[in-house]
Amino acid sequence: MQAPDTTGATPTARERILATSYRLFARRGVLGVGVDEVIERSHVAKATFYKHFPSKNDLVLAFLDRREREWTIGLVEAESQKRGETPEEQLLAIFDVFDEWFRSDDFDGIAFITVLLEMGRSHPLGQASIQHLANLRAIVAGRAAEAGLRDPEGFARSWQILMKGSIIAALEGDVDAARRARAMAADLIERYR
Repeated sequence: MQAPDTTGATPTARERILATSYRLFARRGVLGVGVDEVIERSHVAKATFYKHFPSKNDLVLAFLDRREREWTIGLVEAESQKRGETPEEQLLAIFDVFDEWFRSDDFDGIAFITVLLEMGRSHPLGQASIQHLANLRAIVAGRAAEAGLRDPEGFARSWQILMKGSIIAALEGDVDAARRARAMAADLIERYR
């Protein structure tokens, strides 16, 4: 899910820190990863780290922003849009994208929920996670509105439950979770027609 560097340029210290923390946070959560480990694996000095990220929270916020760009927009939104000609087909294609993701080595769960669970809804990182989840829900609501479904916001909230549930089921080992969720999603579309 990380875009390769096609310029051939050596990544900056900031980019190395972000790339390293992305891999670590996505796989292990933010509480399971310390700043010293990020510094060591990024091959930067402590002063360099703190120059770019004054606190771990600043780094986590940058991670969440990158996750939204790469996962929400780059994977979920863009890939499902390519796979469907109509807004309804694009909605259902989200679960086709998930199916491939669940079966790939890149599958690492949903970072926004992980951070929210780790930090709690009142923590600034929890609040940022809630906002990123709302941004994902807005994509679904927009497609629902384009499809002419009633109550696009209510639809999107129900749809997001299917998305989150399938991700959790896949983390439990159910690699067919996206296919099951897709069938339920088709029923949900009918209900909101």
